[in-house]
Amino acid sequence: MNYVISESNVTIEGRSFEGNLSACLRHEDGRPYHTFRTATVLVNGEHVRFKNCRFANTAGSGSKVGQAIALYLDGEDIRLEDCLLEGHQDTLFLAPLPPVEYEKDGFIGPGQFTPRTKRTVYFKHCTITGGVDFIFGGATAYFDNCEFVSVEEGYVFAPSTPQDVPVGFVASNCRFTAIEGVRKESCYIARPWREYAKVRLEHCYLGEHIHKAGFDDWGKTQARQSVVFEETDSYGPGARGAVRPDYVRRSIRQAP
Repeated sequence: MNYVISESNVTIEGRSFEGNLSACLRHEDGRPYHTFRTATVLVNGEHVRFKNCRFANTAGSGSKVGQAIALYLDGEDIRLEDCLLEGHQDTLFLAPLPPVEYEKDGFIGPGQFTPRTKRTVYFKHCTITGGVDFIFGGATAYFDNCEFVSVEEGYVFAPSTPQDVPVGFVASNCRFTAIEGVRKESCYIARPWREYAKVRLEHCYLGEHIHKAGFDDWGKTQARQSVVFEETDSYGPGARGAVRPDYVRRSIRQAP
């Protein structure tokens, strides 16, 4: 962990945080870093505000270095405005973790043994870049007028919303774009990290890099009955001619 912010009721403005830890590196304890020890910044304070800040993990492509978190949020009512988050695989983690890990040491890191406390976080006018599952976790998260920039083939959202939490990730008036070189229809809006994943899109622009299916079940056929993936009034080339899976709730009044 490069930076830990544990203060509460503070505003942090105009800071730049950069790190390059990745999951494949060997930790001093002899084990790999795994995902959750790679974060450039961990924030576990309450009611923290960030304005015009940059959070970056420069480790590189997920296909080469694995997971590499830029920002790990594990506090209630954290708000980011006009911020830039840069990474590839697993750019932004929004606690809580799921109750149980899939593999040994999968959750090793600062939240491994902490209570799975419900969190709500907010993003406004932020730009978040990444590749595979670059926004993931169990928080209720609201993204207002944000831009999600795919830098390689992959998935934007990978929520693990707890079963008893009604709202997962909500993107309102956001833009899903990609850098030059990302192939057409090579990226998905979301896939479920856990079976009760929830994602809602409200009037979002979808670039041509978004696959016509839009959403993927991650091979978890049982999750099709429990996920809540909703999409209202998406527009742009990623919305035109879309053929979403039947478990996605989709309402399009206009898609110019």
